[in-house]
Amino acid sequence: MKTIIEPFKIKSVEPIYFTSEQERISILKNAFYNPFLIKAHDVIIDLLTDSGTSAMSSEQWAGIMRGDESYAGSDSFFRFEEAVQSITRMQYIIPTHQGRASEKILFSILGGKGKFFISNTLFDTTRANIEFSGAEGIDLLCDEGKHPSFIAPFKGNMNIDLLQKTIEEKGAENIPLIIVTITNNSGGGQPVSMENIKQIKTICNSYNIPLFIDACRFSENCYFIKQREKGYENKSIQEIANELFSYADGCTMSAKKDAFANIGGFLAMNDATLAQQCRNLLIITEGFPTYGGLAGRDLEAIAIGLKEIMDENYLKYRIRSIEYIGEKLEVAGVPFIKPTGGHAIYLDAADFLPQIPAERFPGQALCCELFIEGGIRGVEIGTVMFGKYDANGKTIPATMELVRLAIPRRVYTQSHIDYVAEVIIAVFKRREQIKGLKMIYEAALLRHFTAKFEQI
Repeated sequence: MKTIIEPFKIKSVEPIYFTSEQERISILKNAFYNPFLIKAHDVIIDLLTDSGTSAMSSEQWAGIMRGDESYAGSDSFFRFEEAVQSITRMQYIIPTHQGRASEKILFSILGGKGKFFISNTLFDTTRANIEFSGAEGIDLLCDEGKHPSFIAPFKGNMNIDLLQKTIEEKGAENIPLIIVTITNNSGGGQPVSMENIKQIKTICNSYNIPLFIDACRFSENCYFIKQREKGYENKSIQEIANELFSYADGCTMSAKKDAFANIGGFLAMNDATLAQQCRNLLIITEGFPTYGGLAGRDLEAIAIGLKEIMDENYLKYRIRSIEYIGEKLEVAGVPFIKPTGGHAIYLDAADFLPQIPAERFPGQALCCELFIEGGIRGVEIGTVMFGKYDANGKTIPATMELVRLAIPRRVYTQSHIDYVAEVIIAVFKRREQIKGLKMIYEAALLRHFTAKFEQI
């Protein structure tokens, strides 16, 4: 088998500043053991997120120069609208400055006390915007998705039996919509099958509940469908995406993921009344409906990126680079979510550091050690991000304790990927020496962004 090479050439480079281990120990302490609080200049390989960190193409940069900055009705908006509609086939397209802005608008209108939003797994900003409205988010991940080492093709699926049961328990009238995250970010970047989406839609129709898609990584999910689901092997990514969105009544998207853009997002839907409500709130919070908090040049970059992301040569390379890390970790015995997902490698911190209990944040401790060892910045997806407290103030742990190492698109080369694997393996070899952390500051919502820790 021939080597799968990067399907792009490098035209511009950004230097990396190299730190020593002693420098990184000091940097981490000054950042209160929270990677979010580390200056980007001090990071060697930045895998904190794949959101807004992609390298844009020469065509996108050319589009930026073509951007029409008219306040209302710019040409750039109509090119953006056409690009989104070509994928989603939805009638009403509403630009926002990023995905969480779309979520804020949608859940401010549909949410509120006594309301429930059901998902396969809600990501952090989605859940936060739901809870901020007074509503409750409910995750119904399939059983396979709850076991990191279990191999299954679509571990991002929703549990259909639990969906039916939950609707009956909560009452369909109290569920404004069901939202499916593709790929399932909090669950290891695992894909959702077309069959699962069809089953969810059937249930939604029977209860008259709208179905929305969190479409941040729609193209990666469609590629997995093409590779793993019978009947789709000869279809293009565009055709698979068109079918997938045909089962939805609307979607939210952060274009900072599967559109290669550094900023931007959108709401799309077919409900004219809801769209008008969203636009009214958009004008107050984001801007006029044909720019929605974005410059015309950003709309151009997104429109071009949405076409580039469906290139199967790129997707083959993208998915294979994640698999490659997994293969190296597997040989070394490092625990991670299997099979590898679309945009990141997810280390199983609970298995990696069994000596650290959930209330001492094994995922956060592992993030810190990866930075000390090799200057790699990742993010904890576990009890820091999703943990809660019971009535007595005791920690309710997250379902899984993970560390996500998200790979920015078109940014790092094969040698960078090799380096990442080497650093993870080096930390794994000294895992018994690693200790937990104590949280000394937390915000009420999205605490992982600003939390502060000290070593035990």
